[in-house]
Amino acid sequence: MLKLLPPNNETRVLLHCCCAPCSSAIVECMLDNGIRPTMFYCNPNIYPQEEYLIRKEEAMRFAREQGLELVDADYDHTHWLEQMKGWEEEPERGGRCLRCFGYRLEATARYAAAQGYTLFTTTLASSRWKSLEQINRAGRWAAARHPGTIFWEQNWRKGGLQERRNQLLRQYAFYNQLYCGCEFSKR
Repeated sequence: MLKLLPPNNETRVLLHCCCAPCSSAIVECMLDNGIRPTMFYCNPNIYPQEEYLIRKEEAMRFAREQGLELVDADYDHTHWLEQMKGWEEEPERGGRCLRCFGYRLEATARYAAAQGYTLFTTTLASSRWKSLEQINRAGRWAAARHPGTIFWEQNWRKGGLQERRNQLLRQYAFYNQLYCGCEFSKR
């Protein structure tokens, strides 16, 4: 398993989580390294709301089984859509995705700052379908907007975590979605 070296040797981490499958191996790795994350479920991009609720329930189930706290951010898809206006036709990994990552990671950084977390990271960096460069750029931007927070840039695809994710997906029989979440990614 991956040996983690978080910035400033922090062991209190706010983990933005997109879903249970992507969170599972990361959480396991953190726990194995003495890091007890608080999971932050902030995904107003997910459409339709029924899909959002299924993914949220799976993340909550996993958090309960691990004995972890999960913070449920508000679902405001209408506001998210307003923020994406004009970017609807962008391809996956385009400008819309960068804006979406920024939107969700800024909410994570805001919560981190308000609750006294110095360090935050995201499970988005585990998906081979996402641009790690965009995720890190959005995370750094979000941290800059909230002094006292640091975005932990970590490639959560390495160190056997992708393979472990697939094992845990089967072990927990997680619901595994076939698209990122927004209506534009379903195309």
